Amino acid sequence: QVQLMESGGGSVQAGGSLRLSCSISKYDTYNWAMAWFRQAPGKEREGVAVIDSRGTTTYADSVKGRFTISKDNTKNTLYLQMDNLKPEDTAVYSCAAVFFMMAFLRLSDPLNLNYNYWGQGTQVTVSS
Repeated sequence: QVQLMESGGGSVQAGGSLRLSCSISKYDTYNWAMAWFRQAPGKEREGVAVIDSRGTTTYADSVKGRFTISKDNTKNTLYLQMDNLKPEDTAVYSCAAVFFMMAFLRLSDPLNLNYNYWGQGTQVTVSS
C-alpha cells in the first residue's frame, strides 16, 4: 500500500517562504504523477502543482512563478517550495499520487487526474 505523509507546514508572514515535504513509502509502477493540492475553508480543493515520472511539471495559474514542485528520487520525497506567499495561499496542503501501467509521453490535464493516494494534509497559514 502506498502511503504519503506531508510535513513542513506552518505560519509565515506575507512575502515569506515555506517548503513542504511529502514522503512516499513505495511505488506501484515506474509511471506516475505526483501532485500538491490545497483546500481553504469554504472552498473547493484546488490542484496546485504536478510532476510526473518524465519530469514534466504543471502549475496552477495562481502559483506560477512563486511555487516550485520537485522530487528527490534518492529520498523518495516530493517537495513544494513556496515563495512570495500571499494570504490567499492559506489552506491545508495535501500531496497525492497516481500510478499508471503504461508509459506515457504527456499527461492530459495533469491537475485533474484521478489521484488515488493521498496524504493527511498540512496547514499553511499566511498572515498579512
